[in-house]
Amino acid sequence: MKTYRITLNLQSAFATPMKGDTLFGQLCWAIRNRLGETMLSACLDGYRAGRPFAVLSDAFPKGYLPLPKLPGFYYEAIPGADRKAVKRRCWLPESAVAKPLAQWLSHAETAADIAGKAGQLSQKHPQPHNSIDRRTGTTGVGAFAPYSIEQEWFVPGLEWSVYLLLDDSRLSADDCRQCLQDIGQIGFGRDAGIGLGKFDLKDFAKAELPAQDQANSCLTLAPCVPQGQGYDGQRSFYQLFTRFGRHGDRAVHREGKPFKNPVLLAQTAAVFGVAPPALGFIGQGLGGDGSLSLTLPETVHQGYAPVIAIDFTVKERA
Repeated sequence: MKTYRITLNLQSAFATPMKGDTLFGQLCWAIRNRLGETMLSACLDGYRAGRPFAVLSDAFPKGYLPLPKLPGFYYEAIPGADRKAVKRRCWLPESAVAKPLAQWLSHAETAADIAGKAGQLSQKHPQPHNSIDRRTGTTGVGAFAPYSIEQEWFVPGLEWSVYLLLDDSRLSADDCRQCLQDIGQIGFGRDAGIGLGKFDLKDFAKAELPAQDQANSCLTLAPCVPQGQGYDGQRSFYQLFTRFGRHGDRAVHREGKPFKNPVLLAQTAAVFGVAPPALGFIGQGLGGDGSLSLTLPETVHQGYAPVIAIDFTVKERA
């Protein structure tokens, strides 16, 4: 698989975080809409057997990666630093990846450091919504009750990066780029139909994932499914979350059942005790057999994640 760095300029607010697994789902719909269902089926052949045609990372501020979710004693103490301030250091410059992992915290930056004068990478605001009952001409209760959706507005002009691992024997780089441009023009995630989730694809270039010498473990760049993969539990640290997914595109309207079955995932920035794979990703593909959706039995979910190869040694708390 070839590695690409996709550079994005965000053009609107977002109602859905740009996570790798969600972005993969929208890429599948974009392939179907532009290139046809036969092409999508060919791309997904072998997806559950460890042969994904594409694996996408989350979107990160350009030039930065997420700091691993490790206990604090794995990092060297920063003299004189305030404990709360240290906790806000969550973004690691890519230029610091080659340094020993214990030093990463001292090189990490806060969201405010990256945002500059803006002070933060984004701001969240509630957006009121309502539906009108045509029988009464007003809102009401139940399906017609007013509600709010949280929108996230990002710092204008700040570029974001997504890493893509692509098997271009099944989907060419040009076709993939065009499908991602389609997503940016139509809108990513929730409320795309009213203008949210818009972005411009500024660059789509070959790249290499940063890595450490003598690496023996992996740092994930997207949510993944590690269950049953035989990773060394003593060298694995991760946070779990449940993805309550829902169908997108035309499947939203099928049989009035847009929701998928919940999936348990390991959050981005997890560390797993497994030798870095040559293909650059770990995890497994889910679905394709009706287990994720009764509405669309062929539904799959990205349980793979691009990884950074790291040199990680287990240590005991002092």
